[in-house]
Amino acid sequence: MVGALLLGIPLAGLVMLRSQPGLDSKYEHDPAHFWLVLAAAVLSAIAAYGTGSAASRRGDVRVMYLSLTFLSASGFLALHALATPHVLLPTASAGFNISTPVGIIIGSVFAAASVVEVPPERNARALRTARILRIGLLLLMVVWAALSLWQLPPFDQGVGPERASGAMLAAAIGATGLYLGAAVFYFRLWRRRGGLLPAAMTAALVLLAQAMVAVTIAPNWFLSWWEWHLLLLAAFVLVAWGAQQSWHEERYAGLYGEATVAGRRVMSILFADLKGFTSYSESHTPAEVTEMLNVYFNVAIPAVAKRHGGQVDRIIGDALMVTFNRLGDQDDHARRAALAGLELQTETGRIAAQHPGWPRFRVGINTGEVLVSVLGGEGGRTHTVIGDAVNVASRIEGQAPVGGVALTADTLALLPDAVTEPLGPLELKGKDEPVQAHVLVALPR
Repeated sequence: MVGALLLGIPLAGLVMLRSQPGLDSKYEHDPAHFWLVLAAAVLSAIAAYGTGSAASRRGDVRVMYLSLTFLSASGFLALHALATPHVLLPTASAGFNISTPVGIIIGSVFAAASVVEVPPERNARALRTARILRIGLLLLMVVWAALSLWQLPPFDQGVGPERASGAMLAAAIGATGLYLGAAVFYFRLWRRRGGLLPAAMTAALVLLAQAMVAVTIAPNWFLSWWEWHLLLLAAFVLVAWGAQQSWHEERYAGLYGEATVAGRRVMSILFADLKGFTSYSESHTPAEVTEMLNVYFNVAIPAVAKRHGGQVDRIIGDALMVTFNRLGDQDDHARRAALAGLELQTETGRIAAQHPGWPRFRVGINTGEVLVSVLGGEGGRTHTVIGDAVNVASRIEGQAPVGGVALTADTLALLPDAVTEPLGPLELKGKDEPVQAHVLVALPR
């Protein structure tokens, strides 16, 4: 209740200024306008980069659309900063002048799209669509800037009004509704999950809605006009502050969609570690052990990640855990994992041949349904996969031959052309029944 009252203060102030013309005095100061708008654009750009990076890494559609909201605001706000007289032109063109309401209106559409929960089977397609929209948005900004700078149609009619009218006014009203609707969604998300970032996002969207109202009714250079600039800045300060206060790993986890926070997915899991690592560590200095690990990982990680699309979930000492189909976009995840295992052994085998005393890798691969989940809280947070399929992959790796790749029957079932040798039924810790395993000899690419 207190928060709602505080968020309503800017709108109350706007109403008071517009209803009392004597209070809504004029203050024209070009440098203050330029730096104020540019600061808001920079903060929004930082939020766009942070959310976009997190969305791409985790395949989260919701956060990707939030990134587009911030990108739209940052780009068009930067154009509006250039509308300050004597920055690029003696007097700003209509295109520069109306860029802010246009950017905020476009951003409202992306904010509304972010509240839609995408089913896991459509996640990869929705993410590709969002990335295409990002390219389109960037192209629109470039074209808008060119038309505004050279004052080409439709921006060839002088400076033009900054207040929306006609179709622009209708769009602004719709954008206000979209921001408020999105704010309600993130408020409910905060009530359900807790955390600072959903609360900060709620407040920021409310401020953007109020700024949209002010844009349409505030005359240039008056206090009410300055107010909506400050509202935009405050909105992006809140988001940046909320992200900064969150745990640096998975900083935007509070905003992730349900499929990212706790979604089920069939994946292939690869584990690799060094046989004899403990004894090697006992007889060598920490510096020598570190050098050995770095030499190995410099070839092992590109083999599984860059060339076969695996995601490194974690590195613990000499152990490497890699997931395939984490984003739901790799139907051939079993083949990718198997080829990655073979290439890892080939690349690290070359290193081992040059250093006869170094331990060698064992690799184990299993396929099955896992839970993709965010673990931890504000003091530490990670995004990982959990399930029996993960445990079996780890146990199989421990039984794999040195320099070899062991597969479970579930993985082998997806590789009909694989050449294997039976490893036999294995008694694994935590499993009531033996697990059939095979050593992968070759696999056609």
